[in-house]
Amino acid sequence: MELKNMAKKLVFGHQNPDTDTIASAMGAAYLLQEAYHEETEAVALGTPNAETQYALDYFGLNPLRVIEKAETEEVVLVDHNEKAQSVANLDDVEVVGVYDHHKINFTSANPIWFTNKPLGSVATILYYEFQVNQIEIPKAIAGMLASAIISDTLLLKSPTTTKLDQPALAGLAKAAGIDDYEAYGMNLLKAGTDLSQRTARELIDGDAKSFDFNGHEFRIGQVNTVDIEDTLNRKAEFEAAMQAAEYQNFLFVITDILNSNSKAIFVGPDAAEVEKAFDAKLENNVVDLPGVVSRKKQVVPPLTAAF
Repeated sequence: MELKNMAKKLVFGHQNPDTDTIASAMGAAYLLQEAYHEETEAVALGTPNAETQYALDYFGLNPLRVIEKAETEEVVLVDHNEKAQSVANLDDVEVVGVYDHHKINFTSANPIWFTNKPLGSVATILYYEFQVNQIEIPKAIAGMLASAIISDTLLLKSPTTTKLDQPALAGLAKAAGIDDYEAYGMNLLKAGTDLSQRTARELIDGDAKSFDFNGHEFRIGQVNTVDIEDTLNRKAEFEAAMQAAEYQNFLFVITDILNSNSKAIFVGPDAAEVEKAFDAKLENNVVDLPGVVSRKKQVVPPLTAAF
């Protein structure tokens, strides 16, 4: 990647960062330093969630510096390419690189290095970038990247999982000194399911992204749990927080990571389209989503089609 060698470049992922966002910022920043002699800093657009913090603690790393605005002229995006999900002043800086695995909604006045592959996580993409460049991945960064694959693919059980994710996870786990990545992965995923100490607002917005479906504004949040019904006991709290957030439509997906099912709470005027998208009825603002675990592959596409 031949980037302009000016000042330090900030590398960051989307708002409400998840494990893939944080790990990929770390991995991409190190890759650019080692392979292309770039001066970079991995930063975040929010504090780590409980799952990510578990991984950071496990590998002895501090959380990334949190920014609200990019202070440098050039930035590299990871795990997103949409303006609505990015830093507040994205229009005021130059995006010189992207590493992503989502749908593309990005334009640029200049040619840039844009790496977008339909793999289970950005961490998987970066693993192979390290291999191509023959760069050894530091143990802690390898551990974070392995955690990111586990998180985004739900331990390789999500429909977003590809044939390239398992070899990448195995390679990263070996580099990180993880003897049993399945055991580590289950502990990692469970670390993110203790919801009791988090407010309804924190939960609905902790992993939320904004979308525009043909002029209809949607906020889609998601949380992992091991007991959907127990989480739904707080339904009234969630509905109040969703309404207070003042988005046109808000869909909050509650996913059982052990049984690979979800239910979602919906607040907004476009209930008919939500029912059409999932071919299911909303009952008391709740729709049953059997087999649904992936927002990217199983929630956003049917909503896009419905509108």
